[in-house]
Amino acid sequence: MAQDFYEILGVKKDADPDAIKKAFRQMAMKYHPDRNPGDKSAEDKFKEAASAYEILSDKEKRTRYDRFGHAGVNGMGGRGHPGFHDVNDIFSSFSDIFSDFFGGGQRTERRDVRRRGADLRYLIDISLEDVVGGIEKDIEFECEASCAPCKGKGAAKGSEAEVCKQCGGAGQVVRNQGFFSMATTCPSCRGQGAVIKDPCAKCKGTGRELKKRNLKVTVPAGVDTGTRLRVVGEGEGGYSEGVSGDLYVEIRVKPHKIFERQGQNLGTSIHISYIQAILGGEVKVPIIKGEETLSVPTGTQPGEVLMLPGQGVPHLKGYGRGNILYEVVVDVPKKLDKEEDRLLREIAGLKGHSTPAKGFFRRK
Repeated sequence: MAQDFYEILGVKKDADPDAIKKAFRQMAMKYHPDRNPGDKSAEDKFKEAASAYEILSDKEKRTRYDRFGHAGVNGMGGRGHPGFHDVNDIFSSFSDIFSDFFGGGQRTERRDVRRRGADLRYLIDISLEDVVGGIEKDIEFECEASCAPCKGKGAAKGSEAEVCKQCGGAGQVVRNQGFFSMATTCPSCRGQGAVIKDPCAKCKGTGRELKKRNLKVTVPAGVDTGTRLRVVGEGEGGYSEGVSGDLYVEIRVKPHKIFERQGQNLGTSIHISYIQAILGGEVKVPIIKGEETLSVPTGTQPGEVLMLPGQGVPHLKGYGRGNILYEVVVDVPKKLDKEEDRLLREIAGLKGHSTPAKGFFRRK
């Protein structure tokens, strides 16, 4: 009795086409005749796997096999392996499978060597003031681009690159080793598919030149360290009239002498007198540009955080701004003059607090 095709490939009956293809590739690699020279058993397993894959990879044949078994596919290459006279038939029938492993067949058409230029990265440092207000930055850098005189072709004006005779323009040469086809880069054209007989004087046939670039980059308000701005088409020039890559400007925000960023908020500390902490009042506090007036509530405690709304960092992808948060530091004097000492002793008396004979503080 013929062995079940699903069992041969080691897959379940509900396996999808990708799973069936993967199983066949694994078995083909394991039992390939070149890997098992002179092993008749391995060759038979190789042929059995090919026969199973031939049926299960074809939707119509698989349907007939699922309904009627081997009887439904007799004469369709599915009983034993009569559909293949030898292993060469297998390689011919499933060349796409083996090309994935062994480099594929040689192309006869000339390669299209146009390709996209590389993306570039540029790092800029900005201040917190720039983050809040946004800024335009002039940047300068060098990058490769297509040679202007030859338009990236590498050939001198009035001449053209010739199709490589060794690879026929494929950029690869194929060596056959038994049933294996090994593709390697063509040594004559170095994979370009063409040979330049009369090179461009400026680029020496490379088709590339180094160019200095000057750009004005708009940095929007609200960016942070690590933000990347994409400038389309301003990266490395394309190859052989290919499109240019993109420029990615990466932001790094310098530390600020007053404020520390906390998301969209800014944080700092402010000092107030013990009188202001007790009685409250208004104080001048720093903001990113200038000063603002902040109300200090009566009875403000040390370490309490006061907020000035709408003076923080703008939202990069939205509306409005964060806040500035001020942590309160209460300054307690180390020395008092006579009048302050007298008044505080009176207050202490009213509160029923005992005090040292010379007041709260000893004067030197």
